[in-house]
Amino acid sequence: MNNNDIRSETIVRVGLFVTCLVDLMRPRIGFATLELLETTGCEVVVPEAQTCCGQPAWNSGDAPGAVALAKKTITEFEPYDYVVAPSGSCADQIRTEYPGLFAEEPQWRDRATALASRTYELTDFLVTVLKVESVPGDHEGTITYHDSCTGVRSLGIKEQPRALLAKLKNVTLKEMNGCEECCGFGGTFSVKFGDVSAAIAERKCENVLASGAQAVVGGDLGCLLNIEGKLRRMGDEKTQVLHVAEVLAGRS
Repeated sequence: MNNNDIRSETIVRVGLFVTCLVDLMRPRIGFATLELLETTGCEVVVPEAQTCCGQPAWNSGDAPGAVALAKKTITEFEPYDYVVAPSGSCADQIRTEYPGLFAEEPQWRDRATALASRTYELTDFLVTVLKVESVPGDHEGTITYHDSCTGVRSLGIKEQPRALLAKLKNVTLKEMNGCEECCGFGGTFSVKFGDVSAAIAERKCENVLASGAQAVVGGDLGCLLNIEGKLRRMGDEKTQVLHVAEVLAGRS
């Protein structure tokens, strides 16, 4: 069976949650995600009015702000069969946190719970829901994979990206020490605790370099921006820092 066979009977409508960082810092990740999903036969819609999932507000103690953004997101993405995000942290905010935001509003809680059940991080969606057997990427070389904290601990995103990368015949995965350890970003953590964040990032980058891989790949742009910034400040100009969607879609 090829990818086109997966959706031969039913067209799945996917609402693509682009994420703030992707939209503002590296839009090509959004386009790569779009291409991957369309390759499987999904109909992909990008709601134009989408903004933030509300995670920064929620993590900073701004519950009213988080609730307002959650209601906006729920309203915009309810029409679709699934919501897919190229980010474990954003997907987790919708899946894990949204229902609890509405303890005092049963109608909104039900809507949040329904949307949460249909929301997936990109690689989890491709493997668990669509069960893809091939990907269009043509990346060549050695890579090492960084497991973002929220993705691996809250959503169980571990084997999914590796299973997809294994479908690229010219890619060799070289696991780094501490692949599940934090990169130091943590959203607002990196702003509030800059020195601690920098020390954590340095340890992560030392592990990346020790792996000998040509590229470090991950599923959350926040982590990747933090890692890339630290690598460059450490004098490394060669190691590629790529989102898994870019590699799988052939945009690396």
